[in-house]
Amino acid sequence: MRDSRASILAGIGLMALATLCFAILDTSAKYVMSAVPMLMALSMRYLLQAVVSTAVLLPLHGRGVLKPRHPRLQVLRAAVFAVTTLFAMWALRYMPVGEFAAVVMLVPMLATVLAVVVLKEKVSAWQWLFLTGALAGAMMIIRPGGRVGFGWWVLLPAACIVSSAWFQILSSRLGRIENPTTTHLCTVWLCAGAALLVLPWTWVTVASPSHWLALLLMGTASALGHFLLAQSYRRAPASTLMPYMYCQIGFALLFGWLLFDHVPDQGAWSGIALIALCGVASAWLTARRHVPVSEAPAG
Repeated sequence: MRDSRASILAGIGLMALATLCFAILDTSAKYVMSAVPMLMALSMRYLLQAVVSTAVLLPLHGRGVLKPRHPRLQVLRAAVFAVTTLFAMWALRYMPVGEFAAVVMLVPMLATVLAVVVLKEKVSAWQWLFLTGALAGAMMIIRPGGRVGFGWWVLLPAACIVSSAWFQILSSRLGRIENPTTTHLCTVWLCAGAALLVLPWTWVTVASPSHWLALLLMGTASALGHFLLAQSYRRAPASTLMPYMYCQIGFALLFGWLLFDHVPDQGAWSGIALIALCGVASAWLTARRHVPVSEAPAG
């Protein structure tokens, strides 16, 4: 019992550290895109994440993890991941980091709903209610007349949420038939390969040390965050960890205030609170039903 409790506490701690990494990733991306093209920033992130992930995971698991059993699904997952991160970084150009983190927290609930169609799982009326409430919270954040604003770009976080939910479905599918380390390395290296094709056409000179630091933080925080996320799931059930994913909103709000001097208005605070409340309630309900909860987006 003591070992089990210690393992769960360790999982919660690792989850909190993972959300810190993802908040650093989003904040660094927003900062660096003020100086370099979005596709260059995205390419650098993929390349650095692939290098750091391989340096950490390959010595632990051996070269056997480089041989996928289902290459077509791996390519599809990598493509969906690339689309998701592209929409995420594009949305960050228009949204504050904290509000973006809150809106993207719709993904676990939407992934649960998609599981009804794809994985034939059951979703209760309460979970539908929580999803509706979270969607209302998102609209409170990006409402017309609010500080965040309302325009064509609201389609970007919406597209990010949908593609990320499908990414979770693909991850759940591959998690049953493929080594998770193989899946992770396939995704990051396929994206890195595409980045190598794009990078020469998007490269610009970066003179500021702070922007170089932000680029390095993006790749390192992404790789470390995914590693910590995987380790947390090895130590505690997803249903236990799910509420702690919302720590990312707090970290993102803090970094947004420190770096960009942004504080949400009253309507945005209400929307953030509603999303977090519905998300935690949905996780609690899922835990009671003993149904695994999809992991949150990694940005």
